[in-house]
Amino acid sequence: MTEAARRAQWRDLVERRLPGAARPDWPVRLDHCFARILLDNTCGGPWRDQIRPPAYANTPLDQLEVAIALGEAVLAGDADLALLNRRSLAWRGKIACAPVPDALRDGDLILRRWRPEDTAPFAALNADPAVMAHFPRPRTAAESAAEAGILDRRFVADGFGPWALEQAGRFIGFAGAMRILRPLPFPGGDRPGRTVELVWRLTRDAWGQGFATRAARRARADLSERCGIGAVVAFTAAGNARSRAVMERLGMVPAGTFPHPAVPEGPLREHVLYRLDCADREAAA
Repeated sequence: MTEAARRAQWRDLVERRLPGAARPDWPVRLDHCFARILLDNTCGGPWRDQIRPPAYANTPLDQLEVAIALGEAVLAGDADLALLNRRSLAWRGKIACAPVPDALRDGDLILRRWRPEDTAPFAALNADPAVMAHFPRPRTAAESAAEAGILDRRFVADGFGPWALEQAGRFIGFAGAMRILRPLPFPGGDRPGRTVELVWRLTRDAWGQGFATRAARRARADLSERCGIGAVVAFTAAGNARSRAVMERLGMVPAGTFPHPAVPEGPLREHVLYRLDCADREAAA
């Protein structure tokens, strides 16, 4: 599909198809409201902070494709429009946010909210070829700064997110949980917003010391106890033995493979999926 056709598809989706399909239980019915919800959830915050109006003409094509997929999931009944709307309104300060602790602790390991001084070490982490070996490419400094903001805004939208990790006074990466907003081809992944993923990424000098497992376990406990979410997934490129080992130490169960749609064709596209449900959690504690 050409870029012009994709942008026309977006306008048809938000200006005609979604308003025309609006149900009594949907929180919005107007075209600009659907555009707001889909773009905010795609951008991880108010879309005007990242995209110059008009959105249909200026949204980067990769983001527009995610927003379209999310809208199609709403139409199919696979995405909860009320949840997506609450996330958008929370980012915009229109509704109260659930209280979130400033930090969690596991001995000498601190899981905390993000700070401006994390920007430089996070950029260095994301520029390290070894750390990013199982991603399509390292991140630029600008991309890392944007990612840090998106990760922290997850706490505003959901009450949980990926925590910045601090050990012995230094930033060593992040670990936590986040809702999957892009439709992914595995059971549950095709229902955006309803499946929660455990995530982590650590600096190379923090590898091999158990920090990823400890941080993910502490974040998972908070997710269950404070947020009432017990079932989670995790996934990584099939060749990422280090992350797979963390998933297994957490008691997660292999649940097949899938081609990640955000990863280009090649050796990194096939991902392995792991799950941990409420029953498994007791055994893994």
